[in-house]
Amino acid sequence: MAGNTEPLPPRARLAVTAGKAAAAVSRAAGRGSGSVIGGKVALRLSPDLLGRLAQHLDVILVSATNGKTTTTRLIAEALRAAGPVVSNALGANMPAGITSALAGGSDARFGVIEVDEKYLAGVARDTEPKAIALLNLSRDQLDRAAETRMLAEHWREGLSGSKAVVIANADDPLVVWAASSSPNVVWVAAGQMWKDDAWSCPSCGGVMQRPGDDWFCGECGFRRPAPSWALNGEYVLDPHGSAWPIHLQLPGRANRANAASSAAVAAVFGVPPQVALERMYQVQAVAGRYDVVQFQGRDLRLLLAKNPAGWLETFSLIDQPPTPVVLSVNARGADGTDTSWLWDVDYTRLTGHPIFVIGDRKLDLAVRLEVAHQSFQVCQNLDEAVQMAPPGRIEVIANYTAFQDLRRRVGN
Repeated sequence: MAGNTEPLPPRARLAVTAGKAAAAVSRAAGRGSGSVIGGKVALRLSPDLLGRLAQHLDVILVSATNGKTTTTRLIAEALRAAGPVVSNALGANMPAGITSALAGGSDARFGVIEVDEKYLAGVARDTEPKAIALLNLSRDQLDRAAETRMLAEHWREGLSGSKAVVIANADDPLVVWAASSSPNVVWVAAGQMWKDDAWSCPSCGGVMQRPGDDWFCGECGFRRPAPSWALNGEYVLDPHGSAWPIHLQLPGRANRANAASSAAVAAVFGVPPQVALERMYQVQAVAGRYDVVQFQGRDLRLLLAKNPAGWLETFSLIDQPPTPVVLSVNARGADGTDTSWLWDVDYTRLTGHPIFVIGDRKLDLAVRLEVAHQSFQVCQNLDEAVQMAPPGRIEVIANYTAFQDLRRRVGN
């Protein structure tokens, strides 16, 4: 039972202490938060440490291609209405980073944990979660990530027979197929703007039929389940049919969908939708995402988009033309070194915006924009792009390491 904390054995206590020391050294050296190296050191000394640190917690795991960091933050805020929460709020979502986060949660009741989609099954096995939120699956990091159906199959096998309540997006066929192996699923109609990874049936390989918001396979009968929660415009509909208004400081349809899933998770632990949604309003930004910062006398809004689905959602929330837009793309290890995904993004949605291109792979992006018949200027860095941009707030959209570079440059 969560809250009944048994003392860690000596080896585990030593591992926690060593991990915290390694993290402190990393921070002092200016090499980031130190959570990953601290977790690696701790797990090397005590390989079962993650499970030991989780044993007194009600663990909630959150996994997806897009939106898991934000949803983790929203769930954590909602559950604080019911007790103390420990969470990997900075997004270190592999076992080492998760271990570091839980090492600081000895007094918590809830552990709200973002998990990289490739590690979900293993982390679930180690932490015995009470709930698992599955939001979406789409192509990402093509040089190292499995094809999406293979990833869904990995989830499906890992969740088979799980005791956790699985809160899953009924609008994503890959998520539905993965979650259907679990005996206890709460379906949420959270929507799916990006559909290009779900035109073939994950169950039989047949062609999916997608009339309106519905979907089904005409060959094997696999189809969209009836949701008990739903996003309906600016409201969340609960299983009783009550509509609860969503008031977020975070912009866009995707974040309202994240809030709907988060409300469903909170309800599993007895937090009413009204309370959960009111608490979510406190979230203004998530690890720098959506922050509006001042730089060279201009307002810049920082937006993260890592893959085609993420860019599509981001284009839907930026200000209308002629708002200037800066696009930055890198292809370092954390991004995936294959930039062919740029060709899957519909850049015609930027028509009318003054566009400025920066980043390690600015020329790759420039070629893609040229083919999309967009007018743009290639700049050496953010400083030059801001100087050249016309008046008004600037929307800055970047993939993962490019986003971190921008945050450092603007002092965020």
